[in-house]
Amino acid sequence: MPSAMRLLLIALLIQLASPVGACTLRLAPEEWPPYFYHNDKEVLGGVDFELLKAILSHAGCTLQLEKEMPVARRNVLFQQGKLDLLMAASLTEERRGFARFSLPYRQETVGLFTVPEKLDKLRHVDSFQSMAALHASLLTPRLGFYGDDYERALPMLNTAGRRSTFSTFDQGIKMLEAGRADVIMGDANALRHVARLLNVKIVQLPYVPYRAPVHLMLNAASTTQAQLTRINQAITQLEQNGALPAIRARYGIN
Repeated sequence: MPSAMRLLLIALLIQLASPVGACTLRLAPEEWPPYFYHNDKEVLGGVDFELLKAILSHAGCTLQLEKEMPVARRNVLFQQGKLDLLMAASLTEERRGFARFSLPYRQETVGLFTVPEKLDKLRHVDSFQSMAALHASLLTPRLGFYGDDYERALPMLNTAGRRSTFSTFDQGIKMLEAGRADVIMGDANALRHVARLLNVKIVQLPYVPYRAPVHLMLNAASTTQAQLTRINQAITQLEQNGALPAIRARYGIN
């Protein structure tokens, strides 16, 4: 048999052996406890990782883990179609231009935290404007969406020189402890988790800038609507049978 014919036959056999609607999704994880992190045996775990595995398994999809990389690099590769999936995504109109969004799989709360000795001064903060009126400085993550209130306040915070950024939660908590700012903003569960690991005492302010469901974000160019439908069906069924609530409850997360 000619080699060209042999190769064609092999390709045809592979195609016939592949399941209809095969679904393999590429994800580049990041160290983001309690959502994604390696334990002392270097095994990847975390609440989002467990939720994702359960959802994709139920949907008949395979997870392909790529190497870890900085957030900015991961976002670029996603928009280039070299990654298929991002976790914990907020649904925005801008992102609808290049992504598909699953049903929510958990809630996200963005919190404001300070050190105990500054709580009395800050406990009545009810907006970013009232924080600025107290001449309080703010630490925020370098990238991400943290609600419309924060987006509207950004020009004012930057103009007043009251905002500094951090790349990792470890860095942010250490900056807060060192007095580099009065308040730190970020995912409430992640900040509590990291502060506990670093043995830094933090307290949450009553004002919550943002609380919303988060979604799996699929690349619109490299995935299909049929794959999204399967994932949404899996989320619905796993919520109804208690599998996803049980995973979240183990981590103390709603």
